[in-house]
Amino acid sequence: MKPVILAEKPSQAKAYADAFSVKRHEGYLEINPCPTFPEGAYITWGIGHLVELKEPKAYDKKWDKWSLNSLPILPDRYEFQVAKGKFKQFTIVKKLMKSTDTVINACDVDREGSNIFYSIYNQTGARRQTIKRLWINSLEVEEVRKGFAHLQDNRKDLLLYEEAKARQISDWLVGMNGSRLYSLLLQSQGIKDVFPIGRVQSPTIYLIYQRQMEIENFVSEPFYEIEATFNAEHGTYKGKAKAKEPKREIIQELLAKHAIHPNSPGIITSVEKQDKRIPPPQLHSLSTLQATANRLWKTSPANVLKTMQGLYEKKLVTYPRTDSRYITPSEFSYLAEQVTGYQQLIGQSFPISSLVPKKRYVDSSKVQEHYAIIPTKKIPSQAVIDKLSSMERNLYEEIVRTTLSMFHTDYLYTETKVTTDVNGLPFFTTGKTELDKGWKALFVRSSKESEKEEPTLPSLYEQEKVASEIAIKEGKTMPPKPYTEGQLIAMMKTCGKLVDNKDETEILKEVEGLGTEATRSGIIETIKRHGYINVTKNIVSITDKGRVLCQAIEGNLLASPSMTAKWETYLRKIGNGEGSQERFLGSIAKFIHSLLQEVPNQLKLKNIDIKLVPSKTSNSKYSSYKQEPIVLCPKCKEGSIVARKGFYGCTNYKKGCTQTFNGFFLKKKITPSQIKLLCTKGRTNEIKGFVAENGQTFNASLSFIEGKLKLEFKA
Repeated sequence: MKPVILAEKPSQAKAYADAFSVKRHEGYLEINPCPTFPEGAYITWGIGHLVELKEPKAYDKKWDKWSLNSLPILPDRYEFQVAKGKFKQFTIVKKLMKSTDTVINACDVDREGSNIFYSIYNQTGARRQTIKRLWINSLEVEEVRKGFAHLQDNRKDLLLYEEAKARQISDWLVGMNGSRLYSLLLQSQGIKDVFPIGRVQSPTIYLIYQRQMEIENFVSEPFYEIEATFNAEHGTYKGKAKAKEPKREIIQELLAKHAIHPNSPGIITSVEKQDKRIPPPQLHSLSTLQATANRLWKTSPANVLKTMQGLYEKKLVTYPRTDSRYITPSEFSYLAEQVTGYQQLIGQSFPISSLVPKKRYVDSSKVQEHYAIIPTKKIPSQAVIDKLSSMERNLYEEIVRTTLSMFHTDYLYTETKVTTDVNGLPFFTTGKTELDKGWKALFVRSSKESEKEEPTLPSLYEQEKVASEIAIKEGKTMPPKPYTEGQLIAMMKTCGKLVDNKDETEILKEVEGLGTEATRSGIIETIKRHGYINVTKNIVSITDKGRVLCQAIEGNLLASPSMTAKWETYLRKIGNGEGSQERFLGSIAKFIHSLLQEVPNQLKLKNIDIKLVPSKTSNSKYSSYKQEPIVLCPKCKEGSIVARKGFYGCTNYKKGCTQTFNGFFLKKKITPSQIKLLCTKGRTNEIKGFVAENGQTFNASLSFIEGKLKLEFKA
């Protein structure tokens, strides 16, 4: 019998087919007999998840309607169904699988790929087939053929499926129960919207909310320092005394103590030089690439993953959903042979520093399912490069340059530390002199960032006398900066640093924070889609809806990254064959029961006074409601101001009234109560969290003068 190969999606199936001679049929491809498949084979595909969990109402009709009395939703068993719109392809897959004795799982080589394969296979009703696993990290023809010639058994695959299935069901349970519970309770308090709850997304939103609160509650305080510009024989340099005080008077007293005036001369008491080096960067994992791309080109993590998947399917890079920054000697060997080709690709040649593998990059013990993202053996032609989109080219070149840097020299520089004495008060200066750009030369063209380098110092010597210009410099403490999308990825991965409990910090470190390498960007997209956060010019801010959710879950385990980390620890045990799905789902059921008992009383004690702007885009009966008048229109004096999508406007617009208010002002959402104050008093109370063009936040009131909004600051 011809074996049946199941790919995750059509593009993946096509990449496999490129390695063989095939005939095309509707919904599948037929491989002609060849050394790998003497009788031939069939390649078919899913369309992502062909199969999904059934809706609650399929288990019990009482779960069709959202009601507190019908909770919890805890089916005795979990059933799956063919996803809407995908039945035709499922039928083709089912027919092929039931007519063979060997099925090859060629979905993505990760837990989700295992889940997609087995959910489809089990739904077809096929039984007793031998199941093999294709496990490759590159879609190059040679690697595809080699992978099919050396298929693995499915023992590891089954464990990954059990883990992924447990994760899928637990997410479904937390989402179905938590979303209904919080939405219905908040609606009973007059907050008319739907609040999706997620095992990973809820603590992620709460961490963003915490940062926003730190920014808004930050009280800037002045500080004073002493800075000097020194004029030496061969040039000028700056120095700073180790004094930072909250009051100018304290600094003035220090200057008086040393009898220092604006032009008091100084003497250089110490010039210390030390040669230093910075090794080339490690290779990229998906998260480091997402963070880099977001910093350089402001592209979203989700777009990076989508673009990288395209480059993978074009056979230009290795598997992108990897959390490793290491490769094995096998990959290093082919990269070393191809260095010249990669150099020509980016138009930069350099002498190879070493062809000996270094532990910083090559370490088999730190490679599990996948190794770091590197270019494939295939060196693309200029014609292929020219056809890439700008983002594809940016990412491909970033990977090539990072890989090449492994063969380059260290960046070398001399650090000079100078101490200048002025009447017994030391001033300190640090300078940097570049000796060899080394690997950094590879990134001069690709980076749009200008590095903040330490200043280059003139030639200085000990006991040299210098003229001075000394002054008190005033500064102010600054709040934390809001996250960018790229920083969100890093925050999710390293959120253990934000947890006070040492044991929980260790757990989060072990499981690498919230989400996985493959899911973090999708989680960010989900919370954006649910309206919990806004991203404007790459700056992430919490919405009023996000604030409501976070105030509601505050103090609950749903806000804690530690909770989901502990669950993730046990899920990994399932994947290693050390845990059971039944025990894990039992703990989830206990958690849901505790939510039902605790949350109603918790919310009664909370004063959530945020009024949400109605959304006309939602099709849910729980989130759409009649637009209520906020205030009499200040322009026509006849209509009322109501909230619309993204702005406020007059109900009398059909009769020509043009009065509107933008829903946002300097990235800050304007609430209905603030609109009411503008129309009746002409001025709001102080609003916290406006964001200036330079990214800094500030507080101010809004005034409504002659039809325009203006900022007003406290005197």
